[in-house]
Amino acid sequence: MAKYEVNEQAVEYAKRLIEGRQYVLDSDWGAAQPGAEAQNKFLESHSWEEYGRWHLGLTVGAGDETKARFGFGYGDLRRLHRTGLIACVYRAAEWRHKEIELAAHELLQLLDAKAG
Repeated sequence: MAKYEVNEQAVEYAKRLIEGRQYVLDSDWGAAQPGAEAQNKFLESHSWEEYGRWHLGLTVGAGDETKARFGFGYGDLRRLHRTGLIACVYRAAEWRHKEIELAAHELLQLLDAKAG
């Protein structure tokens, strides 16, 4: 099983998205999450650093400029999705990545407080 570290840049970026009200509260995460084609298109005009901001986890040992480096996506590369954060909490809990689970949970609480 892969090991992950919390991507602090992604956590801070998610907080900025929440503060700027750049989020979707109700979505079908299975349909909203970007697939490989959307991710590739994003990378054509954005840096790996910008791509990484959309992922709460960094895969330990993976190359920096690879998709394998990033896990636990929470948005559609434009807006944060509440259902994306929920998916991160559940997946991290299931795979016992406690730090990722707690970071996603904290962001979810922040979003819910901001959105009312």
